[in-house]
This record gives sequence, structure tokens and C-alpha cells, in this order.
Amino acid sequence: WCGSGVGALGFPKLKNDTFLRAARGEETEHTPVWCMRQAGRYLPEFRETRAGQDFFATCRSPKLCCELTLQALGMEVVMVPGKGPTFTEPLKEVEDLLKLRQKVDVTAELGYVFQAITLTRHSLEGRVPLIGFSGAPWTLMSYMIEGGGSTTMAKAKSWLYRHPEASHRLLQLLADVITDYLVGQVAAGAQALQLFESHAGHLGPEQFQDFALPYVRDIAQAVKSRLKEEALPLVPMIIFAKDAHYALRDLAHAGYEVSGRALTCLGNLDPCALYAPKEKIGELVKKMLEGFGTQRYIANLGHGLYPDMSPEHVGAFVEAVHAHSRHINKHS
Repeated sequence: WCGSGVGALGFPKLKNDTFLRAARGEETEHTPVWCMRQAGRYLPEFRETRAGQDFFATCRSPKLCCELTLQALGMEVVMVPGKGPTFTEPLKEVEDLLKLRQKVDVTAELGYVFQAITLTRHSLEGRVPLIGFSGAPWTLMSYMIEGGGSTTMAKAKSWLYRHPEASHRLLQLLADVITDYLVGQVAAGAQALQLFESHAGHLGPEQFQDFALPYVRDIAQAVKSRLKEEALPLVPMIIFAKDAHYALRDLAHAGYEVSGRALTCLGNLDPCALYAPKEKIGELVKKMLEGFGTQRYIANLGHGLYPDMSPEHVGAFVEAVHAHSRHINKHS
């Protein structure tokens, strides 16, 4: 860091690096907390900002952009209220891959995201680190084929059986774009990166080994190589593969600093525990920390927050993690 209160690239100096130190496996005074899930699900202020605004119009305005969004390779995406990202013309047959852009200029297509990251990094004034993220190849592929969310992912999974070669071509294309996207986020100011394989649980161990894990590994390796080549900060990387309990060992060796239960652990409390009284939340947090430990650990809430959760109870969770972990560290 250089200057008084100003860091590299002119960004404000980071005042709280506990999350990043934990992600790198360094000792911390207390256990950091990261609550996943979009703020729009439970923060009244966020919903007020978004009210009356078109989702993608909001994302494309750096001053209004509070989240990253999904962009496809020339496919039209609309945000349907209550349903999420929806593709108007999903991929149906192998021939549909020819409609996709084979070369994507990520800066041209997603420059507004990078501008928003830079603006957010400055606006944070160093209070907390800024985390960039992307969906992983299999998760994005499943959206592109299903046309949106699905409880079975039957259409997308059928491609893996019927069209394995075409599936690999699509997954590699996505991996290349995701790599560019993540590197661009670091250049814009992201201080850590997370790759979400949100639909990993729809795959069995064999399909995960064939169609998800290789690309997750390749992205980690490619991003780190590119960051070195471009003299960008080597930020910690996090892999989150939802419900892929069978793959925890493989994910621990996939090239990421943080994973479900390895290296630095991203461990969690049941999100529904936040419906309990604040005193009970504190008791549950204490039990969680006694089980997981307080070092090389980032506390979170499963797959995230629910829309009707009280911000006060979220605050109680965060305060309890900090207080109990400090106490445990002091007496250990």
C-alpha cells in the first residue's frame, strides 16, 4: 500500500482485512463472517433502490449496480420477477451452439460490471473487502439449456448423456469466458473471487468428475496464471459447489484457497436458525464455532439468506460470531 489512506491503483486503504487473511489461512483475531445471497432478498433499503427499475437496466448503470449479472454468449436473457434469469430461446439441439459467439470481448460486453466494481470499491472506503464472482460452467450451461431454473435439470443432464462432445465444447467456451470475466473483476478492484457451481447437486459423482470438476480446476489455474502475467493482485479464490458433498476432497485440491470443508473452510449455520430469538442465535453460533474452530474458517449461512429474514437477526448472527470467536481465541 502507498500513501496515507490510499492503496494500490488509487483505491482506499483496506481497514478490515480479516476475511482475506482467513482466506489465505493466516491467523485472525476473530472469525470473519460472510452472508451469501443477494441483498435484494432481505434488505429494505435495497428493495427501495430497485423499486420500479428494470433489473438489467439497473445492472448496466454503474451507479445503480449492486450485483453482478448473468450474460450469455449472444443469447437473450430477461429477468422474470419471481422466477429469475430466463433465456427466451434456450439451447435445444447441438446445432444451436453455432448461434453462440465463439469469441467474446468480455470488456465490451460486461464493461458496466467492471465499472460498477471499481465504483463500489471506492465507495466502500476500505471498510470491508470486495468479492467478485461468477457462475461456474455447468451451472451456466444448465441455465442455457433449461431456459431458467429447474428442479430436475433433466434437459441439461440429457445433453451430458446424448451429446457429451458438444457438452464439453460448450463447457470449455464458458470456462474461457468466465476466466476473462474473473480476471477483469480483479483488474477492476475485486479483492477475492468466488466461483459458484450452484447446480452441482444435480450431478452424480461420475458426471461431476467428467463435466464439472475439470473446468472448475482449469478456471482456478487459468485465472491465477493470467493474474501473474498481467501483474494483478493474486487474490484468494473460493469454490462453492452446492450439495456436492461427495466431491469435497477433490474440490480441496482444485486450486482454490477456500472451499466447503478444506484449506480455509467456508462453514455454515442453518439459515433458518435466524428465525430464532437473538439469545438462541448466540447459543447456536457458540456451538458452531466450538465444532468448526475459529481459525482458517469463514462463517456463513448455508446457501444464504431468505427474503423474510430480519436484518436485526442477521446482525445478531454476525456479532455473535465475532464475540464468541474472540472469546475462544483468548482462552485457547
